[in-house]
Amino acid sequence: MQNKIVMGLLIMSTLLAGCGSAATNEATKEASASVSTVVSDAAKETSSSEAGIDGIAYAIEQETSYSEEATVADSSSEAPETGSSSETSDKDDRVPTAEIGDKVLPKYTNLIVGENAGKIERITYTGHNYAGDGCEVTKEANVYLPAGYSEDKKYNVMYLLHGIGGNEDEWGMNKSTSRVKAIMDNLAYYGDIDGFIVVTPNGRAGILEGENATGIEAFYAFGQELRNDLIPYIDSHYSTYADYSEGYDVSLARDHRAIAGLSMGGMQTINIGLDECVDMFSYFGAFSAAPTSNIASKTASILKENKYPIHFFYNICGLQDNIAYASSSAAAKTLPALCDQFVDGENFMWQELNGGHDFHIWYLGFYNFAQIAFQKG
Repeated sequence: MQNKIVMGLLIMSTLLAGCGSAATNEATKEASASVSTVVSDAAKETSSSEAGIDGIAYAIEQETSYSEEATVADSSSEAPETGSSSETSDKDDRVPTAEIGDKVLPKYTNLIVGENAGKIERITYTGHNYAGDGCEVTKEANVYLPAGYSEDKKYNVMYLLHGIGGNEDEWGMNKSTSRVKAIMDNLAYYGDIDGFIVVTPNGRAGILEGENATGIEAFYAFGQELRNDLIPYIDSHYSTYADYSEGYDVSLARDHRAIAGLSMGGMQTINIGLDECVDMFSYFGAFSAAPTSNIASKTASILKENKYPIHFFYNICGLQDNIAYASSSAAAKTLPALCDQFVDGENFMWQELNGGHDFHIWYLGFYNFAQIAFQKG
C-alpha cells in the first residue's frame, strides 16, 4: 500500500516539475507539506527501480487501461427498441429512473437508433498556439447534438475534457457506439434531462504535432482557446443560448455552459474553468482531478471576490486511485469549509468510492454530472 502511495507522490512531483508557472510555489509547498510524513515513512521501503518510475507514462497507462462503449439492448431490456420510430413512440415506457449514485443503470448505456438518437459531428476550427508563439493552428473536436436538434430551440452546452494521454477522441465521441452518446440519448429519452450539446475538444492550446505536441504548458493555456476560439465557434455554428456576434460578451450565457473533465481535464475544470473562467461557466465537474490542481485554499482565495453564482461543483474520485486521489481531495474535498460559495448538498458534491484511475469512475462521473448540470439555469 505504501509503495502505491509513493508512486502517486512521484507522479505528482513529476507533473509539478513539468508545469512551470502553472503550478504555483504556494500549491507545491502545501501539497508537499500534506504528504511529507507519508513520503518519509514509505520511502524507506521503496526500491530504486520504483523511484525511477516515469510518472507521466504511468498516468497515461492507467488512464487508457479501460474504456466502455454502448451496449445493444437484449429482449428483456427496458431500453427503447432500436427499430422504427413508430415502434417506440407508442410505448409508455419513458419513466425517468436515473439517480446520482454509485452506478450507471444498465438501460442508460443501451444503444439507441432512429429518431430517438442524437448524432455526433466532427468539427474543425481555428485555434492558436497559446502555449507558444500564438500562431494559428487547426483544431478538431467532436460535437454531440441531442435527438431532434433544431435551430428553432436553444441548447445548453457542456465542454468535456480528456486526460494527459488523450485527445478529442478519448471519451469515444468519434464512434457510433460512444457511451457518452448512449448515456445522453437515454437520459433525454426517459425524461431525466433536457438534451444538451456536448463538445469534446483537444485540451492542448498549442501545436499538436512535433515537439510541442504533448507539452504540459499547452493544457494550462487552454482557457485562452476556450474564450477566444472554441466557445465563439460553437456559439456561432450551433443554436446555443449565446447571442453571438463579433466581439460578443461570452459571459452572458454562462448559466447555460458546463465544463468537466477526467484527470488532467479535471485539473483544467478547476484551474481554468472555476478559477480562471468562472465568468464563462456555471457548472463544474472534476473527475479524478490530476496533480497540479489548485488546492482548496487557493481556489477559495481566488473566488473570494467572485460575483458570479456557482450553480454546482461536482467531484468524483476512486479511493484506490494512487495517481489522483491525493490531488483531487486536496483540491476539492474541503472547499465548503473554506469558501462560503460552496454549500455541500446544495451546489457542491464530493463523491469517493472504490475504484482506480480509469473509465469505471469517469463514465459514472459523466452520468452523474449530466443529471446535475443545467438544473438551475
